[in-house]
Amino acid sequence: MVLELDEHARGFLQRLRAERQFSANTLKAYTIDICEFYDFIKKKYPQHDIRTCDRLILRDYFSYLNGRRLLRSSVIRKIAALRSYFRHIVREEVITKNPFLYMSMPKREKRIPVFLSETEIGALFSLHGLPLRDRLMLEVLYTGGLRIEELVGLNEGDVDFWGGSARVLGKGNKERIVPLGTRCLSYVRDYLKEREQLIRRQKADRTAALFLNRSGARITTRGARKVLHRWFVLAGLNKKVSPHTMRHTFATHLLDRGCDLRSVQEMLGHSSLATTQIYTHVTAERLKKVYEKAHPRP
Repeated sequence: MVLELDEHARGFLQRLRAERQFSANTLKAYTIDICEFYDFIKKKYPQHDIRTCDRLILRDYFSYLNGRRLLRSSVIRKIAALRSYFRHIVREEVITKNPFLYMSMPKREKRIPVFLSETEIGALFSLHGLPLRDRLMLEVLYTGGLRIEELVGLNEGDVDFWGGSARVLGKGNKERIVPLGTRCLSYVRDYLKEREQLIRRQKADRTAALFLNRSGARITTRGARKVLHRWFVLAGLNKKVSPHTMRHTFATHLLDRGCDLRSVQEMLGHSSLATTQIYTHVTAERLKKVYEKAHPRP
């Protein structure tokens, strides 16, 4: 694979970092996507470069991606990254015509999110031996609807006990305020004492991070996933459950209990209401099953 990007690609990634404030993970993904495309052109169309790329080359590349048996979401992301890149080089007058014009884009599959029932949530939080830190991480995910990256990014000072909320830094470095329940805030108070004892015991450097690993440093996304996965398994959840399932569960339970869609959108940090509307399909599907089970003539 081509690892050296030209000045046009480097300028594009720099713009995403500076102007659009893309996260490090997103920038890494975009870098790989552009490198793969450059590598494809170099190997299959050595007489061409990014300036002479046309629709035929793009269509061939799309076929190549589909032939790799990637997840549909991965293919869509790779194509979206390229489309954004070509817009950039048109704007920078590297090319005069965008080969993406009039090309149809693959549509994302609308998958109904997996969520936990209130009974399953009760079983999870009733697990024997659930440590305070891990319980609090689960509580924050379920009570606040956070993404796992947002959870591990929380700092001690982000929790507002007076307001009963937390300040969360989401995608694109967008801040939002999420409510935390009384029970969750009680766990935060207890955990802060345990956290202080850990820092002293490990003689660790002072950190703003709320959630710490056993060494007294901020827990990583990978570390948090590993820890939480253990409790999902021990709870006997017969589903493919991940930390993101708690976010789906948060949204579904709110809508089930009458919360309006706009409020859920705001709490989740979705920029588009259309993204949040997937949860209305979840509740509608569940109600349909309840109806079919309960009604004498479904």
